[in-house]
Amino acid sequence: MKFDVEGMTVHFPYAAIYPEQHAYMGELKRALDARGHALLEMPTGTGKTAALISLITSYSLANPARPLRLIYCTRTVHEMEKTLAELRLLFSHLPPAAARSLLALGLSSRKNLCVHPQASASAARDSVDTACRRLTASWVRDKAASDPESTPLCDFFESFDRAASAGDLASYMPPGVYTLSDLRALGRERRICPYFLARQMVKYANIVVYSYQYLLDPKVASIVSREMQKECVVVFDEAHNIDNVCIEALSVSIRKQTLEGAERNLRRISQEIDRFKATDANRLRAEYNRLVDGLAQKGNLPISDAWLANPALPDDILKEAVPGNIRRAEHFLAVLRRLVRFLDGRLETENVENEMPVSFVASIHSQAGIDQKMLRFCYDRLHSLMLTLEITDTDEFMHIQTVCDFATLIGTYTRGFSIITEPYDERMPDIRDPVIQLSCHDASLAIQPVFDRFQTVVITSGTLSPIDLYPRLLNFNPVISRSFTMSLTRDCICPMVLTRGSDQLPVSTKFDMRSDPGVVRNYGRLLLEMSSAVPDGIVCFFVSYSYMDGIVNSWNEMGILQDIMQHKLVFIETPDVVETTLALDNYRKACDCGRGAIFFSVARGKVAEGIDFDRHYGRLVIMFGVPFQYTLSRILLARLEYLRETFQIKEGDFLTFDALRQAAQCVGRVIRSKADYGMMIFADKRYSRHDKRSKLPGWILSHLHDAHLNLSTDMALHIAREFLRRMAQPYDKTGSGGNKTLLTEEDLQNMALDAMEM
Repeated sequence: MKFDVEGMTVHFPYAAIYPEQHAYMGELKRALDARGHALLEMPTGTGKTAALISLITSYSLANPARPLRLIYCTRTVHEMEKTLAELRLLFSHLPPAAARSLLALGLSSRKNLCVHPQASASAARDSVDTACRRLTASWVRDKAASDPESTPLCDFFESFDRAASAGDLASYMPPGVYTLSDLRALGRERRICPYFLARQMVKYANIVVYSYQYLLDPKVASIVSREMQKECVVVFDEAHNIDNVCIEALSVSIRKQTLEGAERNLRRISQEIDRFKATDANRLRAEYNRLVDGLAQKGNLPISDAWLANPALPDDILKEAVPGNIRRAEHFLAVLRRLVRFLDGRLETENVENEMPVSFVASIHSQAGIDQKMLRFCYDRLHSLMLTLEITDTDEFMHIQTVCDFATLIGTYTRGFSIITEPYDERMPDIRDPVIQLSCHDASLAIQPVFDRFQTVVITSGTLSPIDLYPRLLNFNPVISRSFTMSLTRDCICPMVLTRGSDQLPVSTKFDMRSDPGVVRNYGRLLLEMSSAVPDGIVCFFVSYSYMDGIVNSWNEMGILQDIMQHKLVFIETPDVVETTLALDNYRKACDCGRGAIFFSVARGKVAEGIDFDRHYGRLVIMFGVPFQYTLSRILLARLEYLRETFQIKEGDFLTFDALRQAAQCVGRVIRSKADYGMMIFADKRYSRHDKRSKLPGWILSHLHDAHLNLSTDMALHIAREFLRRMAQPYDKTGSGGNKTLLTEEDLQNMALDAMEM
């Protein structure tokens, strides 16, 4: 369908549109007109992706003089594929001339795109990268030119290189939408490397879909996203955890194993240097001369040699000459050895130490004789040396890369970081496992370059409440900040707050109550009663793996688990991805065949973040407890202190905000469309407090009636039965009168006429 949004024609791939999608498009257009950033919360299952890509593509078509490019960032490959499928549907509804001029593609790692039979056979991502470099590095190809018999090459990359040299890549990828499977099929059919083809064509694509890391992790972003212009709209979808992604991109952990591996790496590099001195000393001399001119000279590397870029350095520093005392390869190795020895000494500590980068750098200077400037250049100096020594198996050198990454970050940043040394994990004080953690506390350090570089950045998710905290956490000023509610013809969401069991004992996962037998028994009775009344699938979320293990074990000893399994089969998420995937498949089979099933999962786990339990796969979700972070974690305590001092965010406010967004993300898995229905039980007495409850998203709060706020197990069971009986009745899917939940073209035209008359 086609309709107008504030005087602009929008092409939409469906025959009807939700009112909130229409309102969402209006706010998005205002942000694009203002060339500013937007923060938009939209309920799950209301077609966020379709609204975003339709509006931005239509905006670009309506402004040919100022065409916009869309960079759409997702968290997982599964979400990337879903977005590209929506794009394909949209392209089929665009005018033919417009569709023929647009190129949209997904970009992922070599592991997801490689089609070379041997290189792609490895299960680990780093191993696929290494296998690729062994076949495509410039020195390997130079060697193959003189000795083709003994040096294998990648035929797919060779045909890519020939096409790139002839300027003929566009003929391999005509306009259209290319998913990851499309790219692999194209690579096999045309005998060309899909990974490098996609990397090159990103520069010319109108729409690019890729992972957050390609923009937020400086090591990856400066290689992949360097060509992106300011006239880009960046969308971070499902961005409720974006502050954590930013922090992880700039945090590094060093353990004993890291330093032992780094020492092995240094011995190997030393042997390579000796070999080159004997056979090709000119290469080392040429590298020395290049480093005098500055690191920026290495910007013209062949695409197959590009390695992870510097984690922190701004461009002006890259133009400086590398410090004289690390230009020679032997001197640089000596510096790294001293740094590794210094860190090894730090790991011998018996006490917890918390330092700022300035004091840590000062102690490195006084004890190891390495100054801040040398630290700052470590990562790039290592990169340069590995290229000079023609090292392709980079996965074996991860340990020394980690040490250099650590060195460069502490040499570059003076605030927003802590270096925390712990001799053991607090939860297992008997096992010595020392670790030095460079912890970033300021999420804005990673995302600020994105805000500065692109004219519009849209942060959107179904769970951004309270929405006013994100601008403070990420240090930016959105021109549009709005939270939308869900328009429904029937109350298909039924949230409840359960504060006590049938015996009137309060329930909670507070530390002093969680192991109380009465609480454990009441939680078990709740699940047992619900499993007998609710059809199909039930999903349960616990606050941690250890709590889930403990309570399931207790239920087993009490005999509750056996009673539950009389009604439904039970499946459990584990930290192992393969086991969890198998459990999910079997859970779905049990729901499909009518047996019914219960899935035990963990807040902040893989299932809570990316798996949908729509339709009969999730008729009820129970959130056992409030999923607070481990509040004795020293990294968390240091971050809370930084947030309080820098952004005036109180510790309690941040912890509650973080726990409630995780809880909302868990329960939101159960509703994935308006035709769906489901119940949400928040099983903890703390949810009845206004300061906790008010931080849930508006679209959940609007259905949380006062009568559902302080329930016992038997009251919740009565409400659940009534709700399921109501949902079984036929209903009007489109609504009527002023409460329409599906708008056709005609409805939108009438709305526009009414607005003009007013």
